[in-house]
Amino acid sequence: MNTKTKLIAAAVATFGVASAAQAETLKFAFQGTLNALDPYSLNETFTLSALGNTYEGLTRRGADLQIEPGLAERWEVVEPNRWRFYLRQGVKFHNGSDFTAEDVAFSVDRVRSEGSDLTTRVPGDATVEIVDDYTVDFVLTGPNPILHYEWDTFYIMDKEWTEANDAVKVTSASDTTPNYAALNANGTGPFKLVSHEPGVKTVYEKNDGWWDSATHNLTTVEFTPIGSDATRVAALLSGEMDMVYPIPIQDIKRINDSDGTVALTGPELRTIFLGMDQMRDELLYSDVKGKNPFKDDKVRKAFYQAINIEAIKQKVMRNLATPSAIMISPFLFSKSDEFERYPYDPQAAMDLLAEAGYPDGFSVGMDCPNDRYVNDEAICQAVAAMLARVGVKVDLNAQPKAKYFAKILASGGYDTSFYLLGWTPGSFDSFNVLSNLMNCRDEAGKGSPFNNGGWCDAKVDELTQQILVENDPAKRDEMIAEAYKISHDNAYYIPLHQQGLAWGVADNIDLVQRADNQFHFRFVTKN
Repeated sequence: MNTKTKLIAAAVATFGVASAAQAETLKFAFQGTLNALDPYSLNETFTLSALGNTYEGLTRRGADLQIEPGLAERWEVVEPNRWRFYLRQGVKFHNGSDFTAEDVAFSVDRVRSEGSDLTTRVPGDATVEIVDDYTVDFVLTGPNPILHYEWDTFYIMDKEWTEANDAVKVTSASDTTPNYAALNANGTGPFKLVSHEPGVKTVYEKNDGWWDSATHNLTTVEFTPIGSDATRVAALLSGEMDMVYPIPIQDIKRINDSDGTVALTGPELRTIFLGMDQMRDELLYSDVKGKNPFKDDKVRKAFYQAINIEAIKQKVMRNLATPSAIMISPFLFSKSDEFERYPYDPQAAMDLLAEAGYPDGFSVGMDCPNDRYVNDEAICQAVAAMLARVGVKVDLNAQPKAKYFAKILASGGYDTSFYLLGWTPGSFDSFNVLSNLMNCRDEAGKGSPFNNGGWCDAKVDELTQQILVENDPAKRDEMIAEAYKISHDNAYYIPLHQQGLAWGVADNIDLVQRADNQFHFRFVTKN
């Protein structure tokens, strides 16, 4: 086991995994909604986690986050640029259709198509060749040692079902007219979809025809979104819910002290950060006209130094957060300790703003979700108050995640000037961070699709491509560190912290709390 693997394993908390007993119904709640069921609509942890109980990828990740065979029994690199995947035979989709190589090829085309939020799951220049019904080759234009690292959330769809229901076009996060695949599901996973009322309730039932041996004892799972923290906790304490997440940090002691419930906490791999529009010549939401203040690194560093991260950690996050200087968890990058945050210094911030030509500050709109990350709106309110002290007036727009993502992502035209976002690299590797968040992009999102601010540094792009094909871990880490240093030195982003996990669980529930914050029913036993 290498160092990174050990660190990931150390970040995974297992709250019992018991043998299956009598069949049970699990009722759980999350702070946000499950909207579209199209597995390519939204590259967001909760959505992918929820859909991962119904759909499956060629690979999956276990309780310890290690890659395991999924719909592919095994794979090999048969030539330097050719990967061969041997598919699992006898697998059925929930409607009874056979799973074959045609479904894999179809899913590759669809995940890279217009409207997909997961286009980076398969390289755009890779081609798929069907060898036979249960063998597929991925032909690349160059070496890629981490090709399959994110395929546990690249879910395979039934080609015949999707075409028959006129659902080939992906329902994007901004679409207001969902197609059949956005409201229905047909996967191969351990649970079937029974009913789905967006924003109200989603019901699953055990898939008795699943190809794997079930270790859970659930027959039915009911998900109910509960946006109110207080209501969510009350539902757990009353026994209405078996599991709720996240729980407010201030309620951890209360839940632990109550009979029948326990608070399960642990580190999460997600980095919460602030981004700024550095692409447009004039900000969409600001009183500065004719220019974009965020194109000046002095302004970006002023914002950085205006933020008291320790106050956010202690007062907003109640110490369930780890301040970060770069855009990845220290569990996932060996050289993280080489970086330090810019110091909190309001006077230095005001001096930098004055040097940049804004001695009296300016106003800017800020977009923030209010039901996606731990205390997300409270963090944004704290940031707004801190920036006000250095003369920057923030007009905060906090919205439910459905509206938030529809606004600020590519499908919404990157309609933002200043925003808060969280990112867990699905591959648990820095290339994911660089390729998704830190490379140049065009107005449509080609390039780094989640670089919402649109900043562009040719050296970072160059390093990203070198990192992708480098097999020497030491050389690779040196290049990753160089890319992070460029971002840090220019304050292209303002990393805040890695948030902690906090779930509320009934005493009679055994489950796995993974550090990627995905909740999988196949690891649950109700006693």
